Amino acid sequence: MAIHDQHETRSLPALLGDLIRDLSDLIRSESRLVRAEINESSRRLATGAEMLAAGAIIMLLAAIVLLQALVIALAFWLGPLWAAVAVGGVLFVIGGLLMVKGRTNLSLQTLVPERTVDQTARDAKLAKETLR
Repeated sequence: MAIHDQHETRSLPALLGDLIRDLSDLIRSESRLVRAEINESSRRLATGAEMLAAGAIIMLLAAIVLLQALVIALAFWLGPLWAAVAVGGVLFVIGGLLMVKGRTNLSLQTLVPERTVDQTARDAKLAKETLR
């Protein structure tokens, strides 16, 4: 039994093989992270689109109520007008708020996989430092 030196010397091909294997593992990990972030962003976009549609529907209902208020005003010139105006105004505000929130979720900024970009930059920096 030979006693081996504690500092194992490895050949250049073995080191390059390890480097290629590690880089391959890193790329696979980063691609999984990108897919997960894109899925998350897609869900946010879908939610934003749903809120935008819901806001549009509520604003349509508000317009109908406001039109009914106009009809009541022209027909009776009395109290039912103010009730219809109040309901229509509240629905209009709620719909507008939903559309603003949905539009925010639909921005292109939500598609950028920021965590992956940051992690890739850190990995590249670490790789540069390791190869020096």
